[in-house]
Amino acid sequence: MEKKKIVLSGMRPTGPLHIGHLVGALNNWVSLQEKYNTYFLIASLHALTSEYANSERIPEYTKEIVLDWLSVGIDPEKSVIFDHSKFEHHYQLHLILSMITPLGWLERVPTYKEQIKQLKAKNIDTYGFLGYPVLQTVDIILYKGELVPVGEDQVSHIELSREIVRRFNYLYTEVFPEPQPLLTKVPRLPGLDGRKMSKSYNNAIYLKEDFDEVKKKIFPMMTDTRRKRRTDPGVPEDCPVFYYHKAFSTQEEVDEIVKGCTTATIGCLDCKKILIKNLEKVLVPIKEKRDKLEKDKSFVDDVLREGNKKAKEVAEKTMDEVFTAIGFKNE
Repeated sequence: MEKKKIVLSGMRPTGPLHIGHLVGALNNWVSLQEKYNTYFLIASLHALTSEYANSERIPEYTKEIVLDWLSVGIDPEKSVIFDHSKFEHHYQLHLILSMITPLGWLERVPTYKEQIKQLKAKNIDTYGFLGYPVLQTVDIILYKGELVPVGEDQVSHIELSREIVRRFNYLYTEVFPEPQPLLTKVPRLPGLDGRKMSKSYNNAIYLKEDFDEVKKKIFPMMTDTRRKRRTDPGVPEDCPVFYYHKAFSTQEEVDEIVKGCTTATIGCLDCKKILIKNLEKVLVPIKEKRDKLEKDKSFVDDVLREGNKKAKEVAEKTMDEVFTAIGFKNE
């Protein structure tokens, strides 16, 4: 029987999860755990790169994220769910890899300068933020991760991890497999106002929201500005609501909406009512499961405790190999 490959991914605990996370990552994770050995980590240390001045919220957001993961179908019996800040091996390997990673490799990461500009309200011009890709590499290779689910825009990050692995294996001995990107189609899901969906823009629909609140957000949603009157035809690709339909409605419904919008035979309110019906089918069961899980105050702690234990066992074994490889055998 062929051994299952190891898949690793994670999220930063910087706020509640929204439907962008659902269609962009979580639905895919649920499918992956049926086929691979999956490790899903809470990237608390990554959260510090931008939230170091407000770190007291990270434990709270960690529990919120785990609840969201469980409510959409991430199964602790099938996947290892853990917080990488809870044992020392991530810190150790990050320090070792930072010694061998050329500065130029980090400075050329496409998103580095872009993120500096986007988050200019926060001082992230720091050593830790520059070294973010090294820590990301640690997260993957400490568990001998072979596949990392990413969109096409993130492939360069995995290539940098591969370069770091190649350098370590060349300098010492071959400890780590080179991780490969597991390309996934990431649907574009804009915020309610057409901008990027973000907590800071107050334009997101959160997984933990009551559906009555979701409906209140959908009805005033921005649509194609060409449709000033009911009889004005529109261009679906210029309407944020259309991208929600592509994520949550059937192909038949999407085709009908394209036809109705471009010929003005369907109004924006009618279009939103169809979307609300389809969102309800998806979000209400998630909310119900989340509410049930939340009533058991110890459940999330138990899931993390067991996941941390499993992850730590793997990390310890890997670090023994690392210390041996560099000549610092762990006695």
